[in-house]
Amino acid sequence: MNIKSFKYDEVGLNRFFGSLESKIMDFLWEMDESSIKDVQQCLEKDKPVNFNTVMTVMNRLVDKGILEKRLQGRLSLFRTVQSKEEFIKEQSKKITENLLDDFGGVIINHMIDSLSEVDQTLLSKLEEKIKQLKKDSL
Repeated sequence: MNIKSFKYDEVGLNRFFGSLESKIMDFLWEMDESSIKDVQQCLEKDKPVNFNTVMTVMNRLVDKGILEKRLQGRLSLFRTVQSKEEFIKEQSKKITENLLDDFGGVIINHMIDSLSEVDQTLLSKLEEKIKQLKKDSL
């Protein structure tokens, strides 16, 4: 799945999606499958949202390959293509690879410099990964 834009100034899922898309995705990641009406009713707990707006956004997420849609009689049911964890893993990998392709080692230096508090477990994993990469390149 290819997300077309990444919004640096946003937070969380809003970096990948619009605010309504993010809310819909969060709801669907918690459910197995849901109808448009179920999603709309859940979203309306926070503020009024039009059924047709929710339907349009959900159908666009299907067109983007982020949701799947199946018919059960006359009812359309929607589910996510990936778990939230799979989505975040895939998208963060693509972002990292693109940054490395464009800017090389500068990105690695910035990532390391941005670590204000080093998690020892993370640091150990990083050291092990570097050792393995060195070993594989010999």
